[in-house]
Amino acid sequence: MPTELERESIQTYERFVAMRDKIDAGDEPWSSLADFFTEDAVYIDPAWGRIEGREAIRDFFERSMAGLTGYGWSTPEHWTMAEGHRLVSQWDQILGEKPDGSPYAVAGLSILYYVGDGHFCYSHDMLNMTHIGETMRDMGWRPPKEFNMPPRQPNRDISLPAAWAHLEASRAPK
Repeated sequence: MPTELERESIQTYERFVAMRDKIDAGDEPWSSLADFFTEDAVYIDPAWGRIEGREAIRDFFERSMAGLTGYGWSTPEHWTMAEGHRLVSQWDQILGEKPDGSPYAVAGLSILYYVGDGHFCYSHDMLNMTHIGETMRDMGWRPPKEFNMPPRQPNRDISLPAAWAHLEASRAPK
């Protein structure tokens, strides 16, 4: 039986996914996803690295998705599970459509930490970036002018925010 925290976590994540679906449809800006995070949250992106703080996450969403939204990219969700504060989801990054009508898809995982009141303090997205690059090459994808390159040397620190480190004792500073 899921705990109340786990149920609330999954319900919040379902609202997060519904917002992401609206964004994929062009009905909301990417920055609206930042509202699901605490002020001191950390977001780990496979290309952009560690982003710290809700407002930096808000800016990251807009900068990182510029030139990708509206070009056939979407993120359908497949499954989600929660254990205590931790929530894990599996989704696909759809990069467009092949000539035969099937999607160009790369599987992804996210690990989030839920802290209550509709907020996550941490999200770590995992994608095989080699697979992404090969898929984009196979698609013949060329970045539009509004596309922003990720940093050459992103911060690869995957630790939880200091205030929430106790949620994962195996990674908490000693």
